[in-house]
Amino acid sequence: MKSLSFILLALATFASSAPISLFNGKDLTGWTIDVPEADQNPAITPSFIVRDGLLVSLGTPKGHLITQASYENYKLEVEYRFSKEPGNCGILVHSSKLRALSKMFPQSMEVQMMHQNAGDFWCIQENINVPEMETRRPPENS
Repeated sequence: MKSLSFILLALATFASSAPISLFNGKDLTGWTIDVPEADQNPAITPSFIVRDGLLVSLGTPKGHLITQASYENYKLEVEYRFSKEPGNCGILVHSSKLRALSKMFPQSMEVQMMHQNAGDFWCIQENINVPEMETRRPPENS
């Protein structure tokens, strides 16, 4: 079973405010777990646990952690690592409609952390228009 261990470090709601921690290092207080498979089987094995002060995604069953508070105008800092083999994961920001894609993924923008595409932004039931996007993209060999 592939798992991802990561820590959410801080989130600043405004440039002038002090950073706040989204994860307390002890439990999932402040978070809601959305695992579609749990709708049919509430006793399902947890997808997300806290181990040694780290927030750990076990990878299955598939799902999402959602902050209970809403944020805007923020800077999100995240540290993550794969505990064994590289896998697929991401952080979904600006989420709105739950289970909008494939009855799984919230409408959002995904900051991709999958080892082959880390740093990419993927739009999930969203669209982003950036003026002159193609001309602003750096050359592939830069």
